[in-house]
Amino acid sequence: MLKECSQHGYFRAETCPVCGQPARFLMNDRELDHLGRVMTGILRHFPDKYNLTLDEHGWVELPKLVQSISSHHRGYHWLRTHHLVAIAGSDPKGRYEVRDDKIRATYGHTLEVALDLPTDNIPDELYYPVTTEESAIVLEVGLKPSDRRKVHLSKTAQDAHAAGSVRTPEPVILAVDTKKARAQGIVIMQAGKTVYLVDQVPAEFLSRHTPPAA
Repeated sequence: MLKECSQHGYFRAETCPVCGQPARFLMNDRELDHLGRVMTGILRHFPDKYNLTLDEHGWVELPKLVQSISSHHRGYHWLRTHHLVAIAGSDPKGRYEVRDDKIRATYGHTLEVALDLPTDNIPDELYYPVTTEESAIVLEVGLKPSDRRKVHLSKTAQDAHAAGSVRTPEPVILAVDTKKARAQGIVIMQAGKTVYLVDQVPAEFLSRHTPPAA
């Protein structure tokens, strides 16, 4: 459920997590899930299906996005700009960025976009999940994009495990020495709250992550 507290902004719960007070209802869980899927689809993969065009950095005007979604899905005749801003602002993964009257996805693109995201305060080590079968090959040849335009790295080994579990029950977690990689000129960008993007990672900066002993 998506709501808005007059004091503390947008949140996904029954009551405001800050003040505990009731708040204005915006949409139910079904609408939130479906609209989120529509938004990420448009902003990452197929804006043309909704008669939209992203600019070179992946931005689209919010009013145009609202109008297009409403025209393609008649059940959303009530949709307004602030509903999409609320979805973006309350997203736990930071998958969207809103600036002025525009919105874009921060990662996950299959479209070619020139993301101008922050490149400072990058952790000295990031992580990437692979299958057992892939691990030896990746450690030998490095990481390159597959189904997306960028390699998506995770902030923690736990985040990488969660991402990799979609593909395999027990992913192998690789550690990326981002300190050395950046010293060699490799650009790494922070995309979401736990996601970082890079064009590729040479094998010399990869190793198999070993969890600390309990």
